[in-house]
Amino acid sequence: MDKTATIDRVWAIFGELNKIPRPSHHEEKAADFLCQFATANGLDYSRDANNCVVIRKPATPGCEDWEPLVLLNHMDMVCVHDSNYKFNALEDPIVSEIHDGWMYAKGTSLGADNGIGLSIALALISDNTIQHGPLEVLTTTNEEDGMSGAANLPEDFIKGRKVINLDSEDFDTITVGAAGAYIQKAEWHFAPEDHLQTKPHLRISIEGGKGGHSGVDIDKGHGNAIVLLFKLLNELKTTCNDLQIGELQGGGSAAAIAGKASATLCASHLSHQKVSELGKATIAPFHETDSQLTISVTESEQCRLLGTADSQRLITAIAAIPNGVLEMREDMPGTVQTSTNIGVLKQTNNQIEVTTHTRSFSDQRMEEVGNQTAEHLRANGANVSTEAFTPAWQENSDSFFLKRVGETFKQELGFAPRKVAMHFVLEAGHFVRKYPGIEIACIGPRIKSPHSTGERVELKTVEEILKVARKLVSSRLKTS
Repeated sequence: MDKTATIDRVWAIFGELNKIPRPSHHEEKAADFLCQFATANGLDYSRDANNCVVIRKPATPGCEDWEPLVLLNHMDMVCVHDSNYKFNALEDPIVSEIHDGWMYAKGTSLGADNGIGLSIALALISDNTIQHGPLEVLTTTNEEDGMSGAANLPEDFIKGRKVINLDSEDFDTITVGAAGAYIQKAEWHFAPEDHLQTKPHLRISIEGGKGGHSGVDIDKGHGNAIVLLFKLLNELKTTCNDLQIGELQGGGSAAAIAGKASATLCASHLSHQKVSELGKATIAPFHETDSQLTISVTESEQCRLLGTADSQRLITAIAAIPNGVLEMREDMPGTVQTSTNIGVLKQTNNQIEVTTHTRSFSDQRMEEVGNQTAEHLRANGANVSTEAFTPAWQENSDSFFLKRVGETFKQELGFAPRKVAMHFVLEAGHFVRKYPGIEIACIGPRIKSPHSTGERVELKTVEEILKVARKLVSSRLKTS
């Protein structure tokens, strides 16, 4: 096989990667693939206890004194699928399709975040025609659901202090700052009902939402199905004193806006018509920004539900969780400063689980919002745990390293990229604390609607980012 880092080689690697199930917390097979890739290409590698992998390639002769360069990516992906598409994230491959210059997945998220960046990095490190200094490809785990891979990397895992992170979705920019993340999980344990209720049961299903990335899409007007479901339930409980709920499900990832949610409910004076009318009114504000969002109300078989008091308490707790944009940045018009998202609603027997994801460019404000949410949930009977806390990151946008990256865009693609701070979370916050002196520039192809079944990557921008990355690898990166 030709191992020159051409665009065809990148797509071939991405195709192999998408045969491997790799949702967050289940990256073992992807790590195996990376280790086997290194061995097949005669490269050294290390794998840590969390399945993070670094592949190392020594400098080509005459370039030994060049500044070492790290190409950073993560191997996990957010796995979501359409409700009518049969898919097991732990077993099934991603099936891609190409339409009008964009690659999509059939019925699922695509995994372009961050599989495309990883494929570019692997193509470059396995290309023996490139002149380069010491080169490392670092691939982390669980980036999408807590960043525990980056947070727990050994301090001697990488040698380089100049990092090209290929995890951006905004093609014509260099990301030089990112919001932090505070992920929390709330759990309730309810006593089982002694008997089944004889009142009519109704099943509410909210589906078809765009979903999307809970950072970059949080201000796009996408309806959060979990939030809408509990807004509806909260209205119903004000007039139905004996309302009971159960069989709760919604969302799939803390890092994604929930595009679907459902619940079963019953009450003495609850009519199909009343619930349908309230439901339609609940989703009506999203008619223009999330036009495929629908709600259905159907009669359901009787099932075991939470007791009335527990139902009321749970509705009160979840309906009052803040969600969406909380503040905008004053220094960057159009950029979200602080936000929250309810990404997961799950019931297993008598245990209810809800996951929240707070983001902010201010660690202090992020912690404040997260702690207020936790206090509210605990007051309503929940056990709340911190799943992850990733600090915000801001690079020195005037550094020589970032200027060199910008100059490379100009040389290779003919334009100067904008420097931006993005309302998504990057592992850079952990790296700058763990590795003193490190500098990070984040670039990538144009990816739309990550973390959703509408995820897609623009083909021509993948080839253009490959050109930029190849030039950076093959250029001596001076420090001043």
